[in-house]
Amino acid sequence: MPELPEVETVMRGLTPRLEGRILAHVEARRPDLRWPLPDGFAGRLTGRRVVGLRRRAKYILVDLDDGACWMIHLGMSGRMLLSNGGDPAFEKHDHVVLRTDEGWWLRFNDARRFGMMDLWPTADVENHRLLAGIGPEPLGNAFSATALETALEGRQTAIKAALLDQRVVAGIGNIYACEALHRSGIAPKRLALNVRGARADALVSAIGAVLTDAIAAGGSSLRDHRQTSGELGYFQHTFGVYDREGQPCPKEGCRGTVQRIVQTGRSTFYCPSCQR
Repeated sequence: MPELPEVETVMRGLTPRLEGRILAHVEARRPDLRWPLPDGFAGRLTGRRVVGLRRRAKYILVDLDDGACWMIHLGMSGRMLLSNGGDPAFEKHDHVVLRTDEGWWLRFNDARRFGMMDLWPTADVENHRLLAGIGPEPLGNAFSATALETALEGRQTAIKAALLDQRVVAGIGNIYACEALHRSGIAPKRLALNVRGARADALVSAIGAVLTDAIAAGGSSLRDHRQTSGELGYFQHTFGVYDREGQPCPKEGCRGTVQRIVQTGRSTFYCPSCQR
């Protein structure tokens, strides 16, 4: 499932080609993705000018000139692919396609159809059922050690599981939770309520650094993620612990070996020597 860096990378790739442009042609090539598309979806998008693009958690939000917000979730295998020139050769899983007034084509390709799209009033989009209650953005000013301590107060669950709870912090998934915990030296099984003080400071700093580095690398491409150009992301080449079971811990001076455990049904990778 794409996490914050992958979604941010896609959003940034779309922005120069969509912002300020008119959606001259929109075609929904099937009536549903994970859920049915909104009634009149293609017609409601056609002719609209894109005011701006932004990301909230793992969702891309496209604000339109009629006060509607086009919400996009990539799901497990969704790709937003841009091309210029003549009509592209559409593929089997190109479920939504559009052309801007500048001649750029955008194809939403989703083999597994776990992605979703919706239209919602921009002024009320934070109250959409998929966004309501989501925690602060980890790269925003509202996310701090104090905010993290407050969100973790009284939580008896492991810190790794807590980081995957979108009510605690937005957009973090399995990969970046593992990487941030490793960088901060915090064991994934440590009780969330005990991540306070210096540990909370270190974790907030590590989360910001990991996400920033991943965005700069275009995200992580383990299976399906592609940038809007079709290129892979490259952050997987610099993983510290994720998917590195049995390999030496890369931290300088640490002689530990990366181990894998299962937490809440997900693989957790960590170094038992330097993560406490």
